[in-house]
Amino acid sequence: MENRLILAINPGSTSTKIAVYDNIKSVFVKNIKHTSEELKNFPNVINQFSFRKAIILSELKSAGVNIEKIEIVIGRGGLLKPIPSGVYEVNKPMKNDLLSCQYGEHASNLGALIADDIARELPGAKAYIADPVVVDELCNEARLTGLPQFTRRSVFHALNQKATARIHAKSIGKHYEELNLIVAHLGGGVSVGAHLKGKVIDVNQALDGEGPLSPERSGTLPVGDLIKACFSGEYTQDTLKKMVTGEGGFVAYFGTNDAMVIEAKAKEGDPQALLLQNTLGYQISKYIGAMAAVLNGEVDNILITGGLAHNKTLMDYITKKIHFIAPVFIYPGEDEMRALALNAYRVLMHETEIKVYV
Repeated sequence: MENRLILAINPGSTSTKIAVYDNIKSVFVKNIKHTSEELKNFPNVINQFSFRKAIILSELKSAGVNIEKIEIVIGRGGLLKPIPSGVYEVNKPMKNDLLSCQYGEHASNLGALIADDIARELPGAKAYIADPVVVDELCNEARLTGLPQFTRRSVFHALNQKATARIHAKSIGKHYEELNLIVAHLGGGVSVGAHLKGKVIDVNQALDGEGPLSPERSGTLPVGDLIKACFSGEYTQDTLKKMVTGEGGFVAYFGTNDAMVIEAKAKEGDPQALLLQNTLGYQISKYIGAMAAVLNGEVDNILITGGLAHNKTLMDYITKKIHFIAPVFIYPGEDEMRALALNAYRVLMHETEIKVYV
């Protein structure tokens, strides 16, 4: 088979994952960790562009990757307008929306921007995104709130949730579109989705704080207390946003977004670390239960994925609370890099429609 290189880029809130594939074979994978100390020097996510791009190019050079042979650079999709799932070529309207953060600010916004910048420096390469975080399949009941001024948005770990669901379906001899699944992605942020026959009809909007707490997100807060904080004069709007997304959760309690640190402290018997870890499991279990109700109790399987799924103590805690709903399957880590690469490979093979962002 002809050598055709694909570079996948997945900027997360606490890491930048990169992978090089030769067709569908992985030839290089790197998970570049970013500490809170490193990232605090940047006032916003977009300002991290040069920092993250330089690290990516440095890692590729150190690994001996001939970047001149890369044909496709595919990035994780960021906060765009709600769009159907699929593969999109990076274009000017997309970049404008990501740069302006018109639809929200998140590290995933950098995926398309860095992919496009690198592709432009390579002969004949093109940049794409696939299954961005704004994939929208919500049912109408999931959109409404208690006030007509506010509407719920679909913002979640679409790429990993969809990839994990498809991998699981294949492992049991089924098609994703045949199953009712609850998929919980546990990473820097936590999203829990109800997958009804291949569509995510409800999911918590984890970016802005809805849902369980996480290593760096506050999760849902008491509304009354939050309103008081907004008008107390003690906080600016930017400060409050960071408290909810970036400096909430584990960061707020322990000053770190490293879940392994909290796990270790809990094992050592630190009472606050143990309580915080159990609270995380408690809140995730509650949202899984809520999604079971969304699916009318007709749940084939519950899938738990993401970096936090490596924590066996946390997985045992959650499984004990939810196993009565449906069989629980743990998929530690994430398959987002392979999912990105497979989407790019389908582009190379002309097996998928390339959609246009407008």
